[in-house]
Amino acid sequence: MMNTTDLIRKSGDGKVLSRDELVYLLGLPVDCEDTFRVMAEAVRVSREISDGKAEVHAQFAINLAPCPCECLFCSFAKANNVFTSATEITPEQAVAHALQFEKDGANAIYIMTTATYPFGKFIEIGKEVRAHLKPETVLIANIGDQNLEDARRLKDAGFAGVYHALRLREGTDTKIPPEKRKKSIRHFKEAGLVVGTCVEPVGPEHTNEELADRIVFTASFDPAFSGAARRIPIPGTRMAGLGSISELRMAHIVAVTRLGMPRSVMGNCTHEPCTLGAIGGANFFWAEVGANPRDIKEKTEEGRGESVASCGTLFQESEWDKWEGASRFFFK
Repeated sequence: MMNTTDLIRKSGDGKVLSRDELVYLLGLPVDCEDTFRVMAEAVRVSREISDGKAEVHAQFAINLAPCPCECLFCSFAKANNVFTSATEITPEQAVAHALQFEKDGANAIYIMTTATYPFGKFIEIGKEVRAHLKPETVLIANIGDQNLEDARRLKDAGFAGVYHALRLREGTDTKIPPEKRKKSIRHFKEAGLVVGTCVEPVGPEHTNEELADRIVFTASFDPAFSGAARRIPIPGTRMAGLGSISELRMAHIVAVTRLGMPRSVMGNCTHEPCTLGAIGGANFFWAEVGANPRDIKEKTEEGRGESVASCGTLFQESEWDKWEGASRFFFK
C-alpha cells in the first residue's frame, strides 16, 4: 500500500515516481500535511539540481490574430471572438523587445506567434533578432507544429530550442490532433533543438489520471524543462464557466510534476508566476510582452503579463536567488 513517506524517500534516492505513484500524490487533499511534505521535497530537488538559482525567461509575440486551431482555452481562438483582426510587429520592434529583455537580465528569450503565422517570416525575424543579441543569449521559438525540414531551419536560424506541449484534452478542447503535437516534438529533437514543455492548461475538470499521463509523457523525451500551468479563464467564453484551480492546487501539481521528472530535467516551471509556485518547486517563471493567449489585452504588459523584474521579486519573496547569465536548461 502506497504512502507519502515511502514516495518521498524514493524521490530522495533520486528515483522517478511511477504513474500510479503520481496519481496517488495528486489525489492528496490540497491542504493536508502530506501535500506540504510533497511540496517541500519538490523544492528541495529543484534547489539541489539548479544550485538554488531560479531563472526568469521572457517572451514577446510577433503577431496577434484570430486562430483557426480553436483552442478553447486561448484568447486567440476564432470561436472565442476576443480578437477579430490581425496585427503584427516589425522586425525592428522585435529586435527592440529582445534587446530590452537581454538588458533586463532574462535568462532566455522566446519569440511567439499564432499557429498560422507564415513560417518564412518567422525565420527572417528570428535571424534578425539573433544577429542583434549576444552570442551566449539563449533564443527559443514558441510556434505551431512543424515538419522536420522547418525544424532544421529553426536550428540554422540560431534558435537553441522550442516550447511545445501536448495540451490537456488535445484534440477535444482544440482542433489539433494529439499525434501532430507529438510528431512535432520528435521533429524538433531530431533537428537538434531542445524542447521545453509543460502540463497545461490545468482546469478543475481534469482528473488526476489525466495529469499523471501528461507528466509521464513530458518526462519521456527528456525536456529542457517541464512543470505545470493552470488555465486562466477568458471572460465570456464557454470554458470560463468551468472555473479555475487555486494557486495552492497549482503548486501541488507543480510539486508532483517535479517528482515525476528525471534529474536530467533541470527546469520546473509554472505559469502564471506566483510565490506558491516557487515554494512548490518551480525554478523559473516567464515575463511577457505583446499578445498573450491568457489575456484579453493586446499588450499583456498592460494586463496579466509580468516583467523580468517582477518575476525576480516573486522569487526573492520565496527565498530563491536568481541565476545570472544564459539559461542552463537548454544545454543537454
